[in-house]
Amino acid sequence: MATGVSINKDILSDETFDLLCGVCKHKGKNREAEKYCVECQDYYCLTCVKVHEDIPSLIGHKILSKGKFPSGSVKTLSGSSKTLPGAPIERCDWHSHHCIDMYCQNDDAVGCGTCMAVDHRLCKDIFYIPDFLKIKTSTITTRDIQQKLKSVTKTLTEHHEKFQSQKQRLLKSRAKTLDNVKKFRKEINDRLDELEKNTGDDIEHKYKALIHEMEEGMKQLEKNKANVSSILDKLVPASKNAIQNFVNVKKAETAANKAAKFVQETKLQTPLKDVDFTADDKISSLLGEINVMGKITERMLVDAECKGTVSKEEALLQVKGYKEYSVKVQSDKKKCDIVSGCTLEDGTIILSDTDNDKLKRLNSSTYSVIDYCDLPNWPWQICSTNKQEVAVCLPVQKEIHFISTGNRMTATNKITTDFACYGLACTNGILYISDSKTSVYIFSVSGRKLKQFSKEESGQKLFSDILSLSVRMGQRYLSLTTIMD
Repeated sequence: MATGVSINKDILSDETFDLLCGVCKHKGKNREAEKYCVECQDYYCLTCVKVHEDIPSLIGHKILSKGKFPSGSVKTLSGSSKTLPGAPIERCDWHSHHCIDMYCQNDDAVGCGTCMAVDHRLCKDIFYIPDFLKIKTSTITTRDIQQKLKSVTKTLTEHHEKFQSQKQRLLKSRAKTLDNVKKFRKEINDRLDELEKNTGDDIEHKYKALIHEMEEGMKQLEKNKANVSSILDKLVPASKNAIQNFVNVKKAETAANKAAKFVQETKLQTPLKDVDFTADDKISSLLGEINVMGKITERMLVDAECKGTVSKEEALLQVKGYKEYSVKVQSDKKKCDIVSGCTLEDGTIILSDTDNDKLKRLNSSTYSVIDYCDLPNWPWQICSTNKQEVAVCLPVQKEIHFISTGNRMTATNKITTDFACYGLACTNGILYISDSKTSVYIFSVSGRKLKQFSKEESGQKLFSDILSLSVRMGQRYLSLTTIMD
């Protein structure tokens, strides 16, 4: 018999549906979920999903139907035997309006449809992730990837600590290097103080000599003046002693002539003198040419763990490719034989063409010859001496020729050696020259021989057959690198 109690049709058994509408459930209602919002990560019935779609801020959310519901978003109801299908829910890092729902098996990468169209368009094995998981049962487990991530995290931590250690080392090295600059500056200041003192002493000496000369002349003038005054006092007019008057007149005449002669000689022998100071142009020129107090270079430090383990593929210097360029000019009579070269600060390249007795200047972009300079005999090694000058060895001539690299290459100077010079390098205004046998010589750019290296203290030869030379100048040592035949 009917009791008259009303029944709310929205409240049904928990066993009726596997998935409930989240909004209805919150209101105490029990309605089956028909849709799923990827962004909200919640389920909706047909009524509530229409409300969801009417909210402006929610327009554009990705709505999935039953067949593509994600697994794990909500728990299935007790007693349900349904297996929930999966669905993409994570947004793409590059295309935020798309979800990551595609997998490229060729590159082992996931992304959205746009990623696949742009970055993987040439790949063949591209799958929709839900479909791929249906046919691919064996995948990496969460535990496996967690272990891998932990291992990577440990490695990253170790490398971070190593970087931190290297940073501290660099900070200490920076302080030491800057301290070396200050020490060098102090050495320069001390040397400048010494030059100033020497220059001041020279000026004082010259002024002292001139002032002494003036004082001696003034003494003679005073002496002559006193003598003339004394004789003048003896000349008494109308003296009764005629003989004495005659003697006084003659002595006065002699004194006057002597004084006049001294004045005349002093005018001729002592012209006006002074001392001038002219600064040494070499100092001003050098300071004008340099922008820093020394050469600043980076050097590579090899980790102790990596010593001896660098493979050919890991080498710092690798040939990426090469191309041949012609450096022949119309006046060349033989095939070009390039034995040496150097680069100027403006990027242009200078080559020594031995067989054609020429230096050739190349454009660094096109590698075409833009200028050349003829030499009296075949050149060998070439090096830069300053911004606008190079030096080149002429072994047969036993000469080093200096070539200006201004608008046109022009020979400016040369120095002569007593040996066939082959190797040549320049640093800090000093030339290092080798013969073809056992010696390396140090010359000033003016041509003065300063030193010679041939043998060790034990008498053993240091070099043999030196055909090329490079120099590295450190703070406390000099390193000579020779290339031998």
